Amino acid sequence: MAEGGPLFVIGGHEDKGGEREILCAIAEYLDGGRLVVATIASHAREGYFESYCNAFDALGVADLVELYVKDRAEAMDGSKSQMLENAAGIFFTGGDQLRIVSQIGDTPLEAMVHDLHRRGGVIAGTSAGASAQGETMLITGAGQESYRIGDMHMAPGLGLIPGVMIDQHFAERGRIGRLLGAVAHNPRLLGIGVDEDTAIVVKGEDFDVIGAGGVTIVDAARLSHSNIAETEPDSVLSMHDVTLHALSAGDRFNLISRRPAKHETAD
Repeated sequence: MAEGGPLFVIGGHEDKGGEREILCAIAEYLDGGRLVVATIASHAREGYFESYCNAFDALGVADLVELYVKDRAEAMDGSKSQMLENAAGIFFTGGDQLRIVSQIGDTPLEAMVHDLHRRGGVIAGTSAGASAQGETMLITGAGQESYRIGDMHMAPGLGLIPGVMIDQHFAERGRIGRLLGAVAHNPRLLGIGVDEDTAIVVKGEDFDVIGAGGVTIVDAARLSHSNIAETEPDSVLSMHDVTLHALSAGDRFNLISRRPAKHETAD
């Protein structure tokens, strides 16, 4: 996995008025540089930019600009891409992850996002902005129940984190069933469920967990049985030999070995 700047994958509803642990960590990496707040996931401007201006201003991040596109034609406009040329980071707000990828996927704007990552800039996303960072995105699928075959739609993500599929608002919306279903469809991909006010911070092949909640890992590398392609639609999913990890703040995980990793300590 290529090294680049840090990727903040936030499960939604991050604290904006209290200790703001996650936003503080982003501000530290920005080091006074410009943050582009991408409200692309919203079908209409809904005050997202103003709320993040208020939250980050208190943390010493004063140089914020809003990036919004109404359609793909705007994403092809060079002036939109230029907004990222001198930026230290970009923050994708919540809404509809399909809107992010359908509007900027395979455009100069997406290319600039990847370039920002390669040159060490911060990429952050909350809720829909978290899901969009993976290789594949969950678009629809019921929560609060066991997964029933056929009840799911997925789409390609931005691919900032290869081999990974991300779900958000995870514990709060009871999404373990749908993440298991998604991984059953794509056993090659690692499923990552992130709770609200919680983030994984990806640097290279490792990520660290920060925030108030937990992170759930679903790994089907050793899957021995699945009825995903053998059963009638609306049947309940059956999977055998799935590996699950429950992580909390302070834990580290290696995306290559798919194992919890030890923090390096100073001698």
